Amino acid sequence: MQNLKDLNIYESNGEQSLFVNKTRAELTPPDAEAQTYSIIIDDSEQYQEMDGFGASFTDSAAYLIHQVLSPEQREELMRRLFDAAEGIGLSVIRNPMGASDYARDFYSYNDLPEGDTDPELEKFSTRHDEADIIPLMKEAVRLNPQLKLMGSPWSPPGWMKTSGSMIGGELIEQYYPVYAEYFVRYIKAYAEHGLSVYAITPQNESLYSPGHYPGMIFPAEDQARFIKEHLKPSFIRNGIDTKILCYDHNWDKPEYPLTVLDQALEAVDGVAWHWYGGRPGAQTDVFQAFPGKEVHFTEGSGGEWIPPFEQAFSNVMRTGIEILRNYSKSFVLWNMALDENNGPAVPGFGKSTCRGIVTVHQETRELTYTLDYYALAHFSKHIRPKAVRIGSSSNETVRSVAFRNTDGSIAVVIFNDSEEANNVQVQMPGTEEALSFQMEAKSAVTLAFGA
Repeated sequence: MQNLKDLNIYESNGEQSLFVNKTRAELTPPDAEAQTYSIIIDDSEQYQEMDGFGASFTDSAAYLIHQVLSPEQREELMRRLFDAAEGIGLSVIRNPMGASDYARDFYSYNDLPEGDTDPELEKFSTRHDEADIIPLMKEAVRLNPQLKLMGSPWSPPGWMKTSGSMIGGELIEQYYPVYAEYFVRYIKAYAEHGLSVYAITPQNESLYSPGHYPGMIFPAEDQARFIKEHLKPSFIRNGIDTKILCYDHNWDKPEYPLTVLDQALEAVDGVAWHWYGGRPGAQTDVFQAFPGKEVHFTEGSGGEWIPPFEQAFSNVMRTGIEILRNYSKSFVLWNMALDENNGPAVPGFGKSTCRGIVTVHQETRELTYTLDYYALAHFSKHIRPKAVRIGSSSNETVRSVAFRNTDGSIAVVIFNDSEEANNVQVQMPGTEEALSFQMEAKSAVTLAFGA
């Protein structure tokens, strides 16, 4: 039975009022003139178990946090990111394996002079990551031992590709077994630093090959063959239990993961999704076709293409709730940090419009927390790892998602996606008393009911 007196409340009502801890008495009382929406929490309905929420230590983000910030700033930031009591308890990190668009230069774990090859991977090294990324990962795990690390390459080493470069091209078939070994080496190298790799994807955004930063087209049939005939057997031979998630791209091409799952079913653990095209319902469509396979959301960036604060905050809240209501075990945004110019980005990238979880001003060394930090907080602070999603009423006006944590507490995230204030009445299981209050237009509330 949930005790409505044992209640933590966090509310966001605008740019100057983000994730504010409030008492029940401080909630706005219902307005008789406003529409009332009932949210019934039903813990007899149970769905996916959460791994958690997070972002990425890209090369750029790790450099800014580890080298530009002072030790005191860095310590405070890491605590506010990963500590569940003092911060927002982020618990999933999805890192690029090598350079992405947000790196200070192009690099893989096996770079060679043009024309050279290294099929034995004798020159494989994750030394690049030892400067900034691995130290931050170690600190994150210390602050949150439940943290899970995912790895995704934007490109294999250029010598493995038809383009001879980390830009463009496809994986040359003769290097399929070598590339599988590349993943094994990455996982083993991180293990030597005490870091376990929970999951990998064979390729970030398999259907997009940018002309100005690392990428690679990896057609569905090829990815299925690579996973089934090379990657999974390599993992088995090496006693590696890291999960393999396919696709790692947008909702608008569900036929891709359906093809991979159809052709490499036993070798694939689940599907990774991004939000830059399509609708989150694609996650459910694929999950229902292959109900034994996991659903993960591994990248969504905010940025200047949704510039006004309200729309940008609303986008993270609205989409985050729908991602979770469509079976995802994770909700991972993009860069953990960017600078005042939305960078650094790789040479030749041009103007960056992405937004980080925090902004590290390279010129002044000032640290500011962006709306993404506070939007993530609405989810991660009280929906903890291994929480199970339970039933909650939701519609396109007042959206909600609810989870029961392992300690019996229940967290409910609510977003009023209306242009008007609305009354909300939350009915918890095991009690006839309802919690009633008013939510302003485009505002978010997290309710955490103690066990």
